[in-house]
Amino acid sequence: MRRKTGIVVGACAALVLAGVAGAVTARRGSDVPVGTWHSAPGVPHTQVAAQGPLPVASPSRVLKKPGAVRTPDVKADKSPSSEPSATANPGRVLEKAAAPGRQRVGELLHVSNLIGYLAGPPRQTFEYPGASYVKVHFSRMAMLPGDYLTVSSPDRTESYRYDPGTEDKWAMSITGDTAVVEVHRAIDPLGLRSALEGLGVRVDSVARGFSRTEQARVPEETPVRPGRTGREESVCGPDTSTDAVCYQSADPVAYVKSKAIARLLINGTELCTGWRVGPKNRMLTNNHCLTTSEEAYDTEVWFNYQCAKCGGYDVFKPTKVWGDQVLSTDHLLDYTLFSVDGFASVEKFGYLTLDTARPAKGTELYVPQHPAGEPTRIAGAKGEKAGNCAVDNADYTGYAAHSDVSYFCDTAGGSSGSPVLSRKTNRVVALHHFGGCPNSGVRGDLLAAKVKSFL
Repeated sequence: MRRKTGIVVGACAALVLAGVAGAVTARRGSDVPVGTWHSAPGVPHTQVAAQGPLPVASPSRVLKKPGAVRTPDVKADKSPSSEPSATANPGRVLEKAAAPGRQRVGELLHVSNLIGYLAGPPRQTFEYPGASYVKVHFSRMAMLPGDYLTVSSPDRTESYRYDPGTEDKWAMSITGDTAVVEVHRAIDPLGLRSALEGLGVRVDSVARGFSRTEQARVPEETPVRPGRTGREESVCGPDTSTDAVCYQSADPVAYVKSKAIARLLINGTELCTGWRVGPKNRMLTNNHCLTTSEEAYDTEVWFNYQCAKCGGYDVFKPTKVWGDQVLSTDHLLDYTLFSVDGFASVEKFGYLTLDTARPAKGTELYVPQHPAGEPTRIAGAKGEKAGNCAVDNADYTGYAAHSDVSYFCDTAGGSSGSPVLSRKTNRVVALHHFGGCPNSGVRGDLLAAKVKSFL
């Protein structure tokens, strides 16, 4: 049962999305470009539209508390609407600093909008020009049996349904700068249902994703190991990381392995990286990113958030699933092992394997990651010598003595939780968690021993 609550600028600048848990079914992602990220706030809106049919949604699933069920996608009315827009009253900013180690990728806005029944219009648009995503929060969802709510993109290519019985929850984010919230009522020829007072849906806050320009101004939340100042750069020399798709021909193995990583969006505005470990429904990230099942329920896990072309601006529509149960976590080794809801839809992206041996000094590495919220990038020169992306010290101190492996692979805020792979074995030799040049990750052999019973 699921609970009800809900930059390093690369060659491919992309849409930044966010989301958290809810009673919802989404259309899944696909290898079809869906749009580009806005270059600055207030620029003309670029419509996000998938080219070709979208895959069918996964079956319904009961959530963590009674009354909230994932249901099939909604084919809503596509007729033109004249509903009120939130643009004229964007709301005040709710200041909220990102948790240590998570990269901030959006801001929270306070609003107060009642939708549906006598107290408000049945449909309302929330538009924030230049935003990379829009995500609404419901403080109240009082609806009659048979009625339901949808949160959609203007062209309905992205749509999520919510049934009666849920409240105080975040909806799934909508790609782009506009979200349409609509109450759908059961047939009521006499108008008796509409006359009932005390019913309606209240939106009390909205998460607005930063544009590319705004993201570039956000300080990087890159943790450093105890004893360092935090002023050290995590891009060690010239940035040699590259869009993952650039590896497709030059290093196809690294490209395929990069498919197993995911972009974690936590609390609607914060970012880390995670990845599938082993063939079962298991994900790894840092303990400083995610600690409890409650946090996992409020986290979207996005696979296939990658550039469509090397050096291009189009991005694939990601496949999004919800975080589920935290199975094991540890502060000193800075890891969290968790599962996801909707595992069948992400199983196709493959998985990575932890190396049970500590790597030797000089071992060449590569690091697939989501630095500063970008689509997947890989640190380590493609198909060539790895340059500075190699083991510098195989006996490095992290939160504990001898716990880490150090390297000079380029990372940034948002890279926390990324896998560090050996080019020789293509196994994970470290779980990245600290910047500071050298950067470092928790040893894969220590993690393998800790989580083997869950894999």
